[in-house]
Amino acid sequence: MHRRTLALAAVLVLVGLAGCTGLFGPEEVASEQLNENASYDWDTETNASITLDRRSYQAVYAMPNNSSFTIYNRDELGREEGVPVSALRFRYDNGTVIQPENTSLTAERTGRSTVIQLPNNSSGQVAYTAPRQGKSFAIPTHLGEDTYSIALPASRRVGIPLLSQVAPSGYETPVNESNDRMTVAWNEPVEAQALRVRFYLQRDLFIFGGLATVAIIVGTVGTVYYWRQLQEIRRRRKEAGIDLEEEEYEDDDGPPPGMR
Repeated sequence: MHRRTLALAAVLVLVGLAGCTGLFGPEEVASEQLNENASYDWDTETNASITLDRRSYQAVYAMPNNSSFTIYNRDELGREEGVPVSALRFRYDNGTVIQPENTSLTAERTGRSTVIQLPNNSSGQVAYTAPRQGKSFAIPTHLGEDTYSIALPASRRVGIPLLSQVAPSGYETPVNESNDRMTVAWNEPVEAQALRVRFYLQRDLFIFGGLATVAIIVGTVGTVYYWRQLQEIRRRRKEAGIDLEEEEYEDDDGPPPGMR
């Protein structure tokens, strides 16, 4: 009996880890979390606009008469998982912005996705905030083949191959001088299933350049030192009369031995 109980518990754990809808079905996201304060830039040039900060990101998606919108992340093993959304908002085409409080705008999270229920099949834009960290970011292309943009945190850049990477290709990288933000923009429909960016802080470029300069200097000094030591050894061998014949051949401009 004890073994059967342990086996059943193990199966339940595996089912939960496999990313099913959860042992108890979808879980509605807390209203306090969905109604958190946030300010979004609704004036976007792409249908999906993502703005990165140090510990979070804001996403704004165009919604053409959808009743719901499903989003997800992928963990380190490539498995789908729900997005812990907060500060959920919806903007109608006429400019009116609503939040979940006292509206039909809600969100439910399962083991494999987060489903945002939109108000009355209305067209407009939906926005949310979610956590992130580090100098890289990846997100599925939730709108399918559409236009996307990712605004990097202030003073972050892409462009140096060893320090950054962007996928897929076909992007532009304009910089807003007023806030020192670079935006990676795909202005043509993206066919890839995910967007990925790895960026660097501008000062990292100077650090990298300084380290490269030090490495070059150290390498040059080491080469010169080795060459001088080699010359000293050759001089001592000549003075001791060692391998004189070989040294003479090396210094002789004539044909090699056997061809004289």
